[in-house]
Amino acid sequence: MKYRALVAGAALAVTAPALSAPAQASAGTAASAANPAAASAPARAAATVRGVYFDYKDGGVRVTTGPGGRQVTIPSDKGSFVGQFSASPDGGRVAWIDDKGRLHVRSAAGDKVVAVGAAYGGPCVTPAWSADGRRIAFPRRGDSEAATVAAVGASGGRVTVLGRTPGPCHLAWSADGRTLAGYAGDTDGVHLLDTRTHRSRKAPGIGLANHVGSVSPDGRRVVVQTISASAPGGDGSWPAWYSPSVYDTMTGKKIALPVKGRALSAHYLRDGRLAVRVKGASANTLVVLDRSGKEVRRVTEPASARRLGLLGVTG
Repeated sequence: MKYRALVAGAALAVTAPALSAPAQASAGTAASAANPAAASAPARAAATVRGVYFDYKDGGVRVTTGPGGRQVTIPSDKGSFVGQFSASPDGGRVAWIDDKGRLHVRSAAGDKVVAVGAAYGGPCVTPAWSADGRRIAFPRRGDSEAATVAAVGASGGRVTVLGRTPGPCHLAWSADGRTLAGYAGDTDGVHLLDTRTHRSRKAPGIGLANHVGSVSPDGRRVVVQTISASAPGGDGSWPAWYSPSVYDTMTGKKIALPVKGRALSAHYLRDGRLAVRVKGASANTLVVLDRSGKEVRRVTEPASARRLGLLGVTG
């Protein structure tokens, strides 16, 4: 039986992101709530490629940027499970949703509620950060199978509605700010929400999926985990590892990952490179591919991170 994310008792459908060469944003693009990457000059990407890891403990979650990076811990509050969370692009902040539907941002400096009315109850209904770390998109509470997705500043402020989508699970936001990709709560495909037109469409070529790992900077490609009709849908929690597949969101074509070994996940970097996590005997490796699929770098992860989940990659 496929997992369904429940928001106010309604089943939510979710979609998965795709891989593709990033679009180059024009210097004169006007700032808008729908395009967080264009709201100001883009923040420079971190010089070092590093993983942003997570693990669960006593109902809470710990997010670590390594090696030698920051750590943010969200403890369980009164026994409630912390499952709806995501890390900022640099790994220094964590957005999470509590059992009252409040969207928080937590960092070493403290914890702040930045919005209310978020969907709560299904672990897959997670918030998503803009590439510049300035805005957070989140599914709102509702009674429809198509979820309303809104955005708010990472420090709070005005909430903007971005549109409605049948795919609100494990949302991923493209670096150009135009596309939010997520999978349906019943695992029936991946959906792409255009933040400019406020319309959603189903990505072709992807049958059943229960995770969206990343979306390319221009929204043209998405990283997902696909499943067979007989496979369990899972409970919607962030997977510690999965078998990543990359799809073209316009043609539906599956794009091969040119890496050797067992791939555990894959994440697009802001400049369009793709970091593929490959399993190792004592430590995993991040294999970085350029837009043509050529390997340009290898980064050995800390041995201590070998069994941790990978939320994202800086760089």
